[in-house]
Amino acid sequence: MQKKALLVISFGTSYAETRKKTIAATEQRLQKAFPDHDFYRAFTSRMIISKLKKRDNEIVDVPREVLTKLKAAGYTHVRCQTTHIINGHEYDITLKEIKDFEADFESLTLGRPLLTTVEDYEETIDIVMGKLPKLKKGEALVYMGHGTDHHANATYPCLDYMFKMKGYEDVYVGTVEGFPELENIVPILKEKKYKKVYLAPFMLVAGDHATNDMASDDEESWKSVLEEERFRVECILEGLGEYPGIQDLFVEHLKKAQPVTEM
Repeated sequence: MQKKALLVISFGTSYAETRKKTIAATEQRLQKAFPDHDFYRAFTSRMIISKLKKRDNEIVDVPREVLTKLKAAGYTHVRCQTTHIINGHEYDITLKEIKDFEADFESLTLGRPLLTTVEDYEETIDIVMGKLPKLKKGEALVYMGHGTDHHANATYPCLDYMFKMKGYEDVYVGTVEGFPELENIVPILKEKKYKKVYLAPFMLVAGDHATNDMASDDEESWKSVLEEERFRVECILEGLGEYPGIQDLFVEHLKKAQPVTEM
């Protein structure tokens, strides 16, 4: 007899409001697509897991802990879906943890991060640009991606290029911890004489980076830096996980998930 589980794996966030709008909303969309699977959640950020436990007495497992419990409970078929944006460090760790269990279930699959194929980039851009304000003359949109020292950081300049290829000449992609940085984008904004800049996170959740590094009044936030350069700035505090279209892309990735034995 088959016993099926769905494990949704996210980086996580300690911001309860955005977690409900993004991670939980995406989880619900995935559950709806696979109603015959029992649902389980895992986070990959040990720092966030520790903070939630200490602050809220809320327990969230890492993928390895959930899979250990699923094995003990007699599950035979397990579908896993990551909500990570890129194929970076967090995804590598996730895949390694899951592959350790490949012999413990009759079927164990993993769906890839949001931006994996060229088609993913194209569809994601169509979705997000359909949700944001239409840019007027003299306005630009700058996305804040997380960034990484992993080679998958190439995702962000690729994404920037793809926006331009699809006709969105006034959209730029920067990162907090990778390349391009805001300092690489500001000279372009000045050269093109934009008057107003929209800022939005290119992250699943509008959490710590969006709230503090992007939109706060701290002198080093992206908002403050751009205002110092005399741009009018409007921040859009919406995570990608709030958009039904993005949730549906994760559903499609889950439907196409590969057995971990083949990854």
